[in-house]
Amino acid sequence: MRIARSRSFSKALTWFLGAITISLALAVMSTPIGISEIINWVHEVFGSTFIFLYSALVLLALYSWLRIQEANLNSSIQRVWFEVGMHSGNGVATLGLTYTLLGISIGIADLSERELSPDTIREIIGNLTAHFSMAFLTSVVGVPTAAVLRALLSVTGLRIQSRALNI
Repeated sequence: MRIARSRSFSKALTWFLGAITISLALAVMSTPIGISEIINWVHEVFGSTFIFLYSALVLLALYSWLRIQEANLNSSIQRVWFEVGMHSGNGVATLGLTYTLLGISIGIADLSERELSPDTIREIIGNLTAHFSMAFLTSVVGVPTAAVLRALLSVTGLRIQSRALNI
């Protein structure tokens, strides 16, 4: 039992790291900047907390997806892992939307604390756009990722159910 869990986690980590590697390769091929600059930009825009929570939820969804496939048609265990995976996918969407609202709130709070004058407007607008950039990029990343994870789980669950019913 522990070996299966360990194997599933290793596979989930492999899928996750593979997706990151492919994404980085595509980013390097389509932009003139290198890997280290891309990684620095991702860390600067999204922040450590978002990256950690996003990674944990995606890994949990992938782990659940693999556990569904390895449940040997035990429908109660498959159902539990399906629910865990779906909630993880929903958590990714919720995380993206929450950080969107957080970024907008921080930007507006920063704007309200500063005095607008011709001398400060450039700096204020720069800070505001930085917060809004983080805000909207978290949704741009979180919502589609959640949709892909939920689709992966739903299609896999349906495929296993139909196989069990010999459809």
